Amino acid sequence: MKRVIAITGGIGAGKSVVSRVLAAMGFPVYDTDSAARSLMDADEAMRRRIAAEVTPSALNPDGSLNRPALAAVVFANPSALLKLNEIVHGAVRADFMRWVDSRSQEILFVETAILYESGFDALVGEVWEVTAPDALRIERVIKRSGLTANEIQRRIDAQAACARPGHRLIVNDNVRPVIPQILNLLS
Repeated sequence: MKRVIAITGGIGAGKSVVSRVLAAMGFPVYDTDSAARSLMDADEAMRRRIAAEVTPSALNPDGSLNRPALAAVVFANPSALLKLNEIVHGAVRADFMRWVDSRSQEILFVETAILYESGFDALVGEVWEVTAPDALRIERVIKRSGLTANEIQRRIDAQAACARPGHRLIVNDNVRPVIPQILNLLS
């Protein structure tokens, strides 16, 4: 039986750092954000549905996705974010299950910022939550995205912390080394 582990945490917490370390160690890691982007880019019907049900500004004149316009709407409007998630998550879950079935390794990882909202909690046996102080998360995201602190804080608020009993924590605070924490969780 495969051990499927979710790597979760809010924007800027360091999920991708943990995922890259695991990938470098040879573990397969499914990135839900990358999969969602790829699926939205490839599926014209999905893009049209997003424009019709979330916001018309989600599409550029050529029919491609206008990600900045879509992000501005969904991170300012919780009901728009819920609708977008409803449209995208089913496709990503189905793609993930195909990915799991195609792998022979016994330990698999899935990186997801919104574990419960996406329904991925039902597809994993364990949850590793990456945490970091909000100020550090904001600093990290500003460096990589060009978003303002207020825009990032809205995203942090929209992706409320999901720490629950049974989650195994990785603290990515630039003080505690991440690799020993990962090795401890793998044992």
